[in-house]
Amino acid sequence: MDTSAIDQMLGHLRAASDLAAGKSSAAPAAGGADFGQALQTALKDVSAAQQSAQQMSQDFSTGTSEVNLQDVMINLQKANLSFQQMVQVRNKLVNAYQDIMNMQV
Repeated sequence: MDTSAIDQMLGHLRAASDLAAGKSSAAPAAGGADFGQALQTALKDVSAAQQSAQQMSQDFSTGTSEVNLQDVMINLQKANLSFQQMVQVRNKLVNAYQDIMNMQV
């Protein structure tokens, strides 16, 4: 899974947090990826990994293709890790949103 989009998203969140805290922060580079687009791409990647792992698991259990157990287990773990990573990103987004909502103007 390509984590560059997630890293860039976290950079945007840090910059927004610094800006909200009154710290001087360098703006993201011009031509950088859109935050919403990066999040959408990451979600699609996680979904694709889960679907691929599920299909491989079904193929192994029905014996319809030449899939071995090691490949199935590796793909299931990759899908699980990518899902856990996305959950952590979501948690960071929720925390950032709550911090912004709790700011006094």
